[in-house]
Amino acid sequence: MTTAAGPADFHPTHVVPREGLPAWEEPDVSRPTAALDPFLPVRLLSRRGEWGQILCANGWSAWVDGRLLVPVPEPPPAGGRPRVRAEDPLPLLAHTAEALERYRRAAGELASGRSGAEAFRSATRGLRAGIVIDGESVWLYEEASGRWTYGDGAGLVTYAVDEGPGAPAQPQRPEPQRPEPEPFEPEPSGPERSGPESGPAGSGRTAPPAGHEPTRIVTPPEDGGG
Repeated sequence: MTTAAGPADFHPTHVVPREGLPAWEEPDVSRPTAALDPFLPVRLLSRRGEWGQILCANGWSAWVDGRLLVPVPEPPPAGGRPRVRAEDPLPLLAHTAEALERYRRAAGELASGRSGAEAFRSATRGLRAGIVIDGESVWLYEEASGRWTYGDGAGLVTYAVDEGPGAPAQPQRPEPQRPEPEPFEPEPSGPERSGPESGPAGSGRTAPPAGHEPTRIVTPPEDGGG
């Protein structure tokens, strides 16, 4: 546990999203701890890949999926330029446009008969992109990090992720093959049957250990005392 000076000296950098966040004692999915409340102010201490180490106002720290933390807007420093509040959307927009154009060309070749189904599959193999535009709002998929981002023209913030922190990278999908028929076998039951998946790659709602209460938003005393 990290010790903080007190609520009066606590300066959050992020808040927990409205759905709340599961948390872990270490950047390890086998060590879950208490979940974080929605809209809880936290301070991001460090990053390790998708993992983020956070500190709460009461001095409690944990590791979470850092991609899902919502940045706290900060005022510009006196006499200086405003700080960047979110990612630049232009590189991801350009990448998405290139992927869309590549698919459009391949589909056009197939539709016109200038190429066959095998050439179409070869031209689009490994291609992934996603974009939704609604007026000034845009949702873009970033394949490298496996996340959906949201933007309003000025910047992008993480909206959702494919997998939880520490999940192995998805291998390139192989060519579909027609499986050989297998003899029917009854599904196992009783104690031999596997239980539901847990951890961030599943629902992300791993139950915290018994006796460990989740961190709560607490209004500090007016005099700032601990």
